[in-house]
Parts: sequence; structure tokens; C-alpha cells
Amino acid sequence: MVHDGVKALSRDRLFWVEQNYLRASTLILANARLVDFHTHLALVRAWGGGELASADGLRFITPIRTLNSGPNPKYFGARRLGTTFYNFLSDQFSGLHGILIPGTQRDSFHILDGLMEQETSLRPTEITSDTHGASEMVFGLFRLLGYQFSPRLADAGSATLYRVDPTADYGPLNPLTRERINLKQITANWDDVLRVAGSLHSGTIKASEVMRDLAPGGRPTPTGKAIMEIGRLDRSAYLSTYFADELLRRRVNTQLNRQESRHNLARKIFHGQKGELRAAYREGQEDALGALGLMLNIVVLWNTVYMQRIIEEMRAEGHHVRDEDIARLTPLKFAHVNFHGRYSFALPAEVEGGQLRATRKPADTTATI
Repeated sequence: MVHDGVKALSRDRLFWVEQNYLRASTLILANARLVDFHTHLALVRAWGGGELASADGLRFITPIRTLNSGPNPKYFGARRLGTTFYNFLSDQFSGLHGILIPGTQRDSFHILDGLMEQETSLRPTEITSDTHGASEMVFGLFRLLGYQFSPRLADAGSATLYRVDPTADYGPLNPLTRERINLKQITANWDDVLRVAGSLHSGTIKASEVMRDLAPGGRPTPTGKAIMEIGRLDRSAYLSTYFADELLRRRVNTQLNRQESRHNLARKIFHGQKGELRAAYREGQEDALGALGLMLNIVVLWNTVYMQRIIEEMRAEGHHVRDEDIARLTPLKFAHVNFHGRYSFALPAEVEGGQLRATRKPADTTATI
């Protein structure tokens, strides 16, 4: 990237920028600026209102000796170690936050951390994840904090539903609701439950730390059991809706599919050094993955801006562009992005003048960014 003829790209200048600006705090602020600009684009509103988000983990092998990694044969192979980039995506395709998890700790420990730590202007109220991000404890904490947890559960058909009133008639769900909620466990520990919720809401303690304290060694404390009872009740209500509401299932699947598409783009961007994470210390790993999250949002923003421009031009030319087709577009395409070779930072004249680059017709040569 060094270009001696451009002052901003001299070796000393790039080294100074890398040392002073590429760190977690500045990357978070830069990411928030990108998301805030992106959410105000007209095209983005066709994809979602920002109330829904998803959380999923992207695994990276760490081929060097580091304390901040762990084994998992399923993801890293029999003798290799790795880390997880647990990242959060809004229904507008913008990345909200990312958390570095050593090894493959349970994702459910960190799902609330990302929701409460993210610093963008979006405030999602509903979070979806795959089965590995779900637990009764997570359901309970989500409900206490006023969020809706909407996971895609692999074993939803065999899940146990709980009831409070033993005489209530739930129709075809009666055979599934044989277990009862232990209300005494909740009421006996209600004050402590409220203290936990207040501590999380104020940021006094992280959710991942709370979950370890509530179930040390996998054995829940009395307060942990009370929160799990609340979670069982909330999960039962959610699954009752999930069974009957096809639109809910489709919304959850669509959002998680978007997250998978984002991970495909992330793999393409993070191609250097075989796509492995080679920083030895946590800070270096966080900086690398924070930069990856920023680049993902840059690509999404660039694509959105030019997709919106193309739609406007098509409509001006008399083409009928249906709103339902626009809602199915994705800014996660990358065939036009130059990942390899030389990177050019020379701006076209129209961009230097504050305008967008001229778009090309389908018959024209594909442009690269």
C-alpha cells in the first residue's frame, strides 16, 4: 500500500496511522459512523427497521502459541486451536458489534454482551441466533431486560413447554405442556433477580460474567434457577408462536441467512495468511477482527449507495422496479470487489468533486472497488 508519490500513503504516515488509529476504541467509533450513515439511506428501509438483529460466530484458526485460543475438532481440526468472532448483524445488513471469544466457549454466554455494548444508533429489540446461542438462562435474562429472544431451534418439535396454570386449556398444545413453572422459586428469589437485571441494565457487570456466576460449574444457584424458570416460561410462549406463525419462522431464517452471507464475505476479505488469525495477544486479535468488521460495513455501505443510485436511474428511465424485489436485494455481493493484486487509491474526478462514480449498464465491463 506504500506509495512514495502520495503523502498520505508514505511508509511513515501509514505506520503512524496504524499505531495510533487501528485499535478497538477507534474502530468502534468509526463503525458507528458508518452504520449511522447507512441507516438513513432510503434503500435500507426496504430491508428492515433496525429492530431485529442476529448473532452468530465465525471461527478462525490460530496457528501460533497464544493463551487466547482453544481446541475444537469440529471447527479447527484434531490438533489445532482457534478463536471465535461472535458478531451481530442488523436486519439492515449493517454489522453492529463483534466480540472475540477465546476458543469456542458457549455463544449463549456472550449474546447479551454484544447487544448491550454496541454503540451504533440502532437499538434492536429482537435478537435471533442458531440453537447454540439459546438456553433457558438466556431466555430469562432477555425477558428481564425487555428484549425478545427469537432463536432458530433445531429441536423445536421435541422441546418441552411449561405452564403456570395446571387447569388451563391450550387445545392441541395440551400434550406438550405437561411440565409446570416453579413459581415459588421465582418469588423466593425475586429481589435478587431484580438486582441482577439492574446490574446488567446499568452496565455494572457483563452478561457473560453474570451467567458464569449464576451457574458455576454448570450448577445453577437459587437465583440462577429462578431466572431459568422465567426463561422456561418465555421460551414456552415463544415456541407456541413459532409453531403456528410461518411469518415468524421465515423472518428468523431470513435474518440468519443474511448472517451466513456476511460470513462468506468476511472469509473473502480476511484472505491474508491463509485466513488464519496470527496475532499472539488478545489486543492484536481484537484489532484485526475489529478492522474486519469495519471493512465489512464499508463494502455494505458502498454497495447500498450504488444500488440505490441504480434503482433511481432505472425508474427515471421508465423501468418498473417492484418494492418486493427491492426488499430481496442484498448489499453483501462481492464479485465486483478487488480482493487481490494492487490497490489503487486514486480517486476519479467526479468522486473528488463530491459526486458518485458513473454507473455502468449490464453490457459494460464490470467495475471493481
